[in-house]
Amino acid sequence: MRLPPAIVHNTEEILREILRFTGPADSTLSRYFRDHPRLGSRERGAIAEGIYGILRNKSVYTSFSESGNGPTMRRMTLLGLAGAVGADALGGLTDEETAWLDHTMQIDRNLLPASMRSNLPQWLFDKLVAREGEEGALVMAAALNEPAPLDLRVNVIKGTREDVMAALATAPILSEPTPFSPVGLRVLKKPALQNLPLFKDGLIEVQDEGSQLLAQIVGAKRGEMVVDFCAGAGGKTLALGAAMRNTGRLYAFDISEKRLAKLKPRLARSGLSNVHPVQIAHENDAKIKRLAGKIDRVLVDAPCSGLGTLRRNPDVKWRQTPIGVAELNVKQTSILSGAARMVKTGGRLVYATCSLLDEENEDIVTAFLATHEDFVLVPMKDVLAEQKVDLEMDDYLKLTPHQHQTDGFFAAVLERKK
Repeated sequence: MRLPPAIVHNTEEILREILRFTGPADSTLSRYFRDHPRLGSRERGAIAEGIYGILRNKSVYTSFSESGNGPTMRRMTLLGLAGAVGADALGGLTDEETAWLDHTMQIDRNLLPASMRSNLPQWLFDKLVAREGEEGALVMAAALNEPAPLDLRVNVIKGTREDVMAALATAPILSEPTPFSPVGLRVLKKPALQNLPLFKDGLIEVQDEGSQLLAQIVGAKRGEMVVDFCAGAGGKTLALGAAMRNTGRLYAFDISEKRLAKLKPRLARSGLSNVHPVQIAHENDAKIKRLAGKIDRVLVDAPCSGLGTLRRNPDVKWRQTPIGVAELNVKQTSILSGAARMVKTGGRLVYATCSLLDEENEDIVTAFLATHEDFVLVPMKDVLAEQKVDLEMDDYLKLTPHQHQTDGFFAAVLERKK
């Protein structure tokens, strides 16, 4: 069954706005769908997949759309939709457009220049080539440009992974255990979960396996005092609270009241009572100073470029810039130093990002250790062994889509000397 011809127009209209890169693509799409309530679920799905396909393949599609006749933006829209739903499903195309689309879709991309095939901005591709070599950079880029799977975290204070897996199967939703996280499930398709009793009752949360592993390496134990320093909407906070078996005291700090507000309904579903959301003004807030030297474990999931999450947010690579990364480095350094004050003697500080760039990861940790002689790096291989996670790492946690089928994550564990 073909899509209505108007879908091409709708997709082109929203694409023009998204390619201005003035805000996140998912927010722009949501607003457009609210403004066009007559679009059915099939049409919305096709538009969204078409848009995300264009964002993932923008370098190649831009080059392709410069051939042929007619408006370039329409040809780019046709490529995105054809990649998402197939050219045969598009209604209202001229014979010339159909012929052009058939020809273009058959072009061998291996004949294109490497930087174009990567579908990354030149500055980012150059950084990856310098570190991984051209072939390694292309392999990583290809994985970053694939859609992410749907991972769930099982809330272990309410049920076991095996019980949740069996309950999903009756829905029927097929899933399999994640290879590294002991509380994760990977759903084999992408069903709607919001109306499932499992979701409403707080037995599952959507969370990438890499993010689950970050919570795991914090090693939060029963009865401890723990801080999630940049808690956001609280995905890792909930995982930490469950790991603590709803005991001790877990602070969820964030500067954004709006982000913390999103935590509240999730917290209510989770059944956790040991979580205390706290809005702070900045990393030197008096609320932080009052906890100086008192906290067993602090997680700093620092604000970062987000370049490890391109499978979910492909627009980020086009919105991020080297200048933006440099500005983030200043914040990351300051936040890590501020959070470190709370760590007690013998306590641990975990620095993490969802970035692939050395300057947001190893470089920040190296600079911190050079100016904080009372902290020492705990090799990640030792931390993973403690947590019984079957992953081979050296000093740091470095997760990538092409190696681990997770988002790109980095983490370092730092311990205050006794």
